[in-house]
Amino acid sequence: MMAWGFNCSSWDDSVDIANIEQFKSADIPEDQFVMTTWHPDKPLSEAFWFCKNCASHPVVQLKRTVVIHVAGEEQEKELLTAYRDA
Repeated sequence: MMAWGFNCSSWDDSVDIANIEQFKSADIPEDQFVMTTWHPDKPLSEAFWFCKNCASHPVVQLKRTVVIHVAGEEQEKELLTAYRDA
């Protein structure tokens, strides 16, 4: 999970906490571990590039990317174009 934008570290923290909570005090199985990064000071194009070229999981093959845009205005076309061009 990669977060970018305003207060993106809180999204990163929330996903980390949810992953830990799911398994309580037990170790998180490798195939259930969620790697998170946040990119507050980078342009969106760099975060998308990182996603396309660097994201990996130690045991799970990543086959899809899901872009979730949380904002007051829709920008689906622009974001999909930016991801494609990254």
